[in-house]
Amino acid sequence: MTTLDTRLRSAQPCFWHNPGYHSGAAADDHIGIRQAAERLTRFAPCIRALFPDTGDGIIESPLSRADDFAAALESVWGMPITGTLWLKRDNELPISGSIKARGGIHEVLKYAEELALNAGLLHLEQDYRRLLDEEVRALFARHTLAVGSTGNLGLSIGTMAAHLGFQVDVHMSADARQWKKDRLRQLGVRVHEYEDDYSRAVAEGRRLAEQDPDCHFVDDEHSLDLFTGYGVAGRRLKAQLAAQGIMPSAEHPLMVYLPCGVGGGPGGVAYGLKQEFGPHVHCFFVEPVQSPCVLLGMMTGKGAEVSVEDIGLSNRTAADGLAVGRPSALVCRLMQPLLAGAMTVEDLQLFRLLALLQDSEGIQAEPSAMAGAGGLQLLLQQPQWQSRAARAHHLLWLTGGSMVPAEEYQAYCHQGQA
Repeated sequence: MTTLDTRLRSAQPCFWHNPGYHSGAAADDHIGIRQAAERLTRFAPCIRALFPDTGDGIIESPLSRADDFAAALESVWGMPITGTLWLKRDNELPISGSIKARGGIHEVLKYAEELALNAGLLHLEQDYRRLLDEEVRALFARHTLAVGSTGNLGLSIGTMAAHLGFQVDVHMSADARQWKKDRLRQLGVRVHEYEDDYSRAVAEGRRLAEQDPDCHFVDDEHSLDLFTGYGVAGRRLKAQLAAQGIMPSAEHPLMVYLPCGVGGGPGGVAYGLKQEFGPHVHCFFVEPVQSPCVLLGMMTGKGAEVSVEDIGLSNRTAADGLAVGRPSALVCRLMQPLLAGAMTVEDLQLFRLLALLQDSEGIQAEPSAMAGAGGLQLLLQQPQWQSRAARAHHLLWLTGGSMVPAEEYQAYCHQGQA
């Protein structure tokens, strides 16, 4: 076995450089990211009415520079962070407080739009607050949305679908956080719990949905509607960077570190970023050492046909959103020329980084959201990337955490500080 194989199988942090990566590979828009962006804009009045805290009804998160966090990391790691460090704070996305508010909510909205259009209850030119009328809600109440989830996707789907009036079934794996299940049940969502992992929850949710012609199953492993919803982030980040006077270039590239579970969220974001910035952005997925499903699927070329259990890993991690044993075949295929590399990090490091981010920037994130910071440390140690890293804008994508209950979040911080 190679050194990488050995480290992967023994659950040690490792870095995989994608040999199929072509930095100039085109990410065209045949999959429909532009249409997804237009749909989210059409829905803005409806979202604003349902969730006033969104302001203009656009679901977006801030971008901020993280000099204090960078200084803290340098002190702990004993190594300089070359370039500048930025945070994309999807941990603060409205409605569900995670990156899943992008793809998950987009798929719910697309399904709602199609039902209303097909029933003659909506026209594209109308104010989409029309979808809140009793006549339309009665239509939605006859339909069900279902999803399998480790937590955050279920929270996003359940929250938006319940507010629109749909029936909702969320199939959750054993490692999903209890507070997420409780919040969904408070919304009237039917939560189904499984002792097995994410794959079982998805498979069972899909099987049951197929028996109901009025049920739409949100398939995290195969859905282009999820993927394109995530992809809208690339278009919006371009404007946010421009507002900071940043335009990624060959001299000053953008290097993005994305926590990764089954791959849909980070894959969609990476696709959207490559579409906007082409060869001037390099995206990396970061996974727990016990759950490196996308790294394994892409490295072996087997995609969804291989599981982390096949190489002796447990798929047990404190990063519940990343506890996935088998990757999305769709993501492995689409990312083959577009993903620069993938890395693995240990759970204990996630808690240390979480506490460090809180102490330095006052920002609340959950353990899984800190995987990107662990990936940055590994990237800076790779000789083939050091020259570009020295001039880069490094962007950590914080995927969730602002809605974690205070008591649970304090426990995370205490564990990290210890």
